[in-house]
Amino acid sequence: MPRIARIDAPGLLHHVMIRGIERRKIFKDDMDREDFIERLSILLPETKTQCHAWSFLSNHAHFL
Repeated sequence: MPRIARIDAPGLLHHVMIRGIERRKIFKDDMDREDFIERLSILLPETKTQCHAWSFLSNHAHFL
């Protein structure tokens, strides 16, 4: 059965999740997390994307 198409409308809030392959850790250490946040701080303004909240866990991360 095909998936239902995603709704993509201006101003719509999305829940984005990234997960490590085979549920492996996605960050080696705190420095790795800090580097990821630094990259986000550059990428988000460049793409005019807002990030309202995030949560980092050992093997995945969530963004709103």
